[in-house]
Amino acid sequence: MFHLRRLAFFAALFVALFAAQPAFGGTRQYWVAAVPQPWNIVPNGQDALTGMQFDPAKTTVDTVVYRWFTPHWRKMLPAEYGGIPGPTIHARVGDVIFVHFMNLDLNAPHSMHFHGVHYAFPSDGSYIPGFSGPGANVKPGKSFTYRLVAGRDSVGVWPYHDHSPSMMDSIQGGMYGALSILGRRERAPDREFVVFLESMGGFMTIDGRAFIGNTPVFHARVGDRVQWDVLALGDEHHTFHVHGHRWLEHGTPVDVQTVGPAESFRIRWREDRPGTWYYHCHVESHMANGMIGLYRVRRR
Repeated sequence: MFHLRRLAFFAALFVALFAAQPAFGGTRQYWVAAVPQPWNIVPNGQDALTGMQFDPAKTTVDTVVYRWFTPHWRKMLPAEYGGIPGPTIHARVGDVIFVHFMNLDLNAPHSMHFHGVHYAFPSDGSYIPGFSGPGANVKPGKSFTYRLVAGRDSVGVWPYHDHSPSMMDSIQGGMYGALSILGRRERAPDREFVVFLESMGGFMTIDGRAFIGNTPVFHARVGDRVQWDVLALGDEHHTFHVHGHRWLEHGTPVDVQTVGPAESFRIRWREDRPGTWYYHCHVESHMANGMIGLYRVRRR
């Protein structure tokens, strides 16, 4: 009877995985590594709004981040946001995604756990004592390949993050990134901005940085199709706001949208508002403690 139940379980898993994958789609491969890296949360040493100065010795931490590499980890590629968040993984519905992960941190195990996509248990990447395999506890110097499927229900933006025994320290140190999944025939945006809201080192950060002049400055031009990927990790809820703009949430125009731990959403619009605008968390204490940035729109 036990063997019959086990056989039924794996049969159901097989059907679920392949039902999630349409008959079309391509293969995408990413080479990612966990890399130790010093990180300054306030690299210019000040809050431009208040003039408050910060000692770099108190705003710099030693951490581990996800970095993108050429195949077989031959060469580390430039990081769009400096290392936090990690590389954005792009795919379309129907794609099979292989993420080849190497742990270059000599001090701790790491892993990659993905939201929003389909996978078999070995690619879950979350450490469960006595049950999980090597993909959930990748030892220093070792590697593992995760196989993911972008199903019809994967359209949108989703977080990925460390879920190894080092999970708590890793996430607090910025070891996370985004998956951006388009519909099969959906048009890609002209500009795509990843906004990760998270506390770090006593500050409220956007992509691991705090305060204007340190947080990312996003750029667009009038006429661009703009997409914001907004994600959060940690223990706080945030309210995302872009000055001068509105978008549709369930058919209703809004200009503030809430995101909680491990939640995410994407918003889109055709840009028609030239100027220099704030984007920030509208929880006032979060904004005052660093969670604010600039969005610059130019005329063509």
